[in-house]
Amino acid sequence: MINYKEHAELVRKARLGDKECLNRLAEAARVHLREYVLRLTLREDLTQDIVQESILEMFKVFDKLKRTEKFWSWLDGIAFNKIRSHYGRQWRHKTISLSDIDRQIAIGDSQSALADMVNRELKQIVLISMRELSPRYRAVLTMRCYKDMPYSEIAGLMGCTEFGAQSLFYRAKKALAKKLSRHGLGKGYLLAALVLFGKLTASTEAAAANISVTSATLKVGAAASLAAMVTSKTAIVSMVTTAAIAGGTIVVTHRTDKIDIGPERINAQTSFNTPARTVEKDMEQCWYFFPEGPGRPVMMRLLNFNASGKNSFCRNLQNQHANYYYDKNTIYVNNFRMYSPDLSVARLPTDGEDLSRFISQVEGRRADTERVSSRGKGLLVISKRSSEHGDKIWRTDRHFNVLEEEYFQFDWPQDARIIDNRDEMHKRGWTYFRITGRVNGQQVSGTGRMPFVYAASGQSGPWLEIRLESGTKIVDSASGACVIDGSGKAVAAYAAGSFFEGLGRPWMGLHTIDTVRRDAAEKQVWFEIRLLPGGAKAEVVLTQEQTGLVYTIDMETDVIEKITFSAGNGGEGELEFSYLQDIDNLGNEFTRPRTGSYRRPQQNPPGILWLAKLVNGSW
Repeated sequence: MINYKEHAELVRKARLGDKECLNRLAEAARVHLREYVLRLTLREDLTQDIVQESILEMFKVFDKLKRTEKFWSWLDGIAFNKIRSHYGRQWRHKTISLSDIDRQIAIGDSQSALADMVNRELKQIVLISMRELSPRYRAVLTMRCYKDMPYSEIAGLMGCTEFGAQSLFYRAKKALAKKLSRHGLGKGYLLAALVLFGKLTASTEAAAANISVTSATLKVGAAASLAAMVTSKTAIVSMVTTAAIAGGTIVVTHRTDKIDIGPERINAQTSFNTPARTVEKDMEQCWYFFPEGPGRPVMMRLLNFNASGKNSFCRNLQNQHANYYYDKNTIYVNNFRMYSPDLSVARLPTDGEDLSRFISQVEGRRADTERVSSRGKGLLVISKRSSEHGDKIWRTDRHFNVLEEEYFQFDWPQDARIIDNRDEMHKRGWTYFRITGRVNGQQVSGTGRMPFVYAASGQSGPWLEIRLESGTKIVDSASGACVIDGSGKAVAAYAAGSFFEGLGRPWMGLHTIDTVRRDAAEKQVWFEIRLLPGGAKAEVVLTQEQTGLVYTIDMETDVIEKITFSAGNGGEGELEFSYLQDIDNLGNEFTRPRTGSYRRPQQNPPGILWLAKLVNGSW
C-alpha cells in the first residue's frame, strides 16, 4: 500500500532529476492511478490506457508542479482530465453504453480471497449499478468516498462551485440508490454498496482492507439536498441539450396593500406584504435567459444584499424544479410561481416595445424594468438592483457552461428547515387535466397534459385535445397544432403550442395570471384583473371588440379553473378545467393526440384569439 507521506522525499528527488527516484515514483503512480481510474471508467482496457497516458503526461509537465506535497492530487487532476476528455459529450449528457454490462471488472489474484467471501449476486448488482451511472456521478462518488476530498477540491476538478459539488454528490447518491433498488437492494444498502465497490476496485488486498465509507461522508447540507432532490438524469440531460430552463420573475411591490392569501401563503410571501420602500431597497432581481431568445423560458432569483456583501441571501428562487421561498431559516416549496401582491403584470427586461407599451397603457404606468437587447448566443444573465438611488440594470453577462453556474445556486443554511407546501401533482411535476363545458349550445369535452416545471416538460410535455359535439377537434401536441372538422379534414394548422396561448404554461415560469395577461397584450387585447373575496382566486377579464372572456384562476394552485365566454353575436359558453392529483389506473383516456398528417403551420397563429374564434364560430 502506498504511503503518501513517505513519498514526499521521493517526489522531491525526482524533481531534481534523480532517474531511479523517478522510476520508483512512476511505479507508485501506476498503482495509485489504476485504482482511481478504474473506479471512474469501470473498464480495465481503458484504465490501462489512461494510466499510461497520465504517467507520460506527468513526465512532460513535472517541472510545472508547484508544491511537492500536492503531487498526488496534481496527478489525480491529470488523470481526471484524461478521463473527461475521453468521454467528451458523454461526460455531461449520457451514461456509458450497457452493451457490455455482463463483463466483469478484472479483479487481481491478490483479491481472490475477498472475491470468494462476497456473495456473487450482490457483487454483480453493485458493479452493474455503478456501471450504469454517468461518468460524472462515478467521479464525484470516488473523490468523496475513496479520496476523502473536501467539496472545495472536488469543485476545482469538476469546474463548478463548492455548492454545485455538494449538489452533484447528492444527485449521484440518489442515482446509485435508485439503481440498486431496481436490482432489489433497498435504501439501506447504499453505504454497504459503496464500501463493497471500493474493496472490489482496490489495487491490493491491503488497500481493500483499509476501505471505509462512513455515513458522515455521505451527508450534504439541507440547501444542497433541496437543490438536487428533484433532479434526475433526464432533467439534467434535457436542461443541457435544449439549453433552456423554465422560470419566471417577480415584480417588486408598488403598493402596500395586503392580500388575504391564507396562513401558508402569508408565511411564504412575507416580504411582499411589507411597505414598498422596504422591499425595493437593497434587493437584486436576476433573470436568466437561454438561447431560445426573448419571450421564451427564463429562470429567476431574488436576492437581499447590502453594499458590503455581508448578510446577503437568496430570498426567492424559481428554477426548472420548483418555486422556493426562504424566510427565517425555513425554506418553503410552493405550488405557485410568484406574482406581485398589487397584481401588476410581470415585466421582463427583454420584453418587446409593443408588448411593454400596451401593458403600460392598460395599467396606466410605465415599466419599472429597463429594456435589454437579447441578441447574441449563449446564456443571457441580467441583474437589476433596487437601492436608495433607484433601480438599475447593473450587470449583463453571457455564459455557455450552464449546468453548474453559480447563478443556479443559493446560499441557504445547511440546517434550514424545509416545508413542502406542494400538492401531489406539483410534487410529481406534471399532471393530466380534463375539460368539460358548452360553447354556443354544443357540448365540449377534452383532455390534456400539463407540466408544472421545466424539468418535467421533456418526458411529460404539454398536449391538448378539445372535442366539440359537431365532431370538430382542436389538437395541440409536440408535432403541431390544428383544427380538424367533422370529416377529418384539417381546416387550420399551426406550430406546436399555439392552443396553449391563452392558457396557463407554468413550465415556462410565470404565474398563470401573468401568462394570460401577457398573451392578451401580445395580441393587443384589453384586460383587467380583480381579486375575488378571500384572495384565493382571481378573475382576468379580456375584451376583444364584442367578445369577452373571463378567466377564473386559482392563485394557490396556479391553474385556470374556468373560462366563461360571451360574444356580440349571442354566442356564449363556459369551459371548466379539472386537474388530476392521482394519475394511476387511468386507462387510455389520456393518450397524446397525433397531428403528423396536418403539419401546415401558418404564418400568423391566432395566439390567445383562438378562444374568441371558438365562441364566434369562426372555424
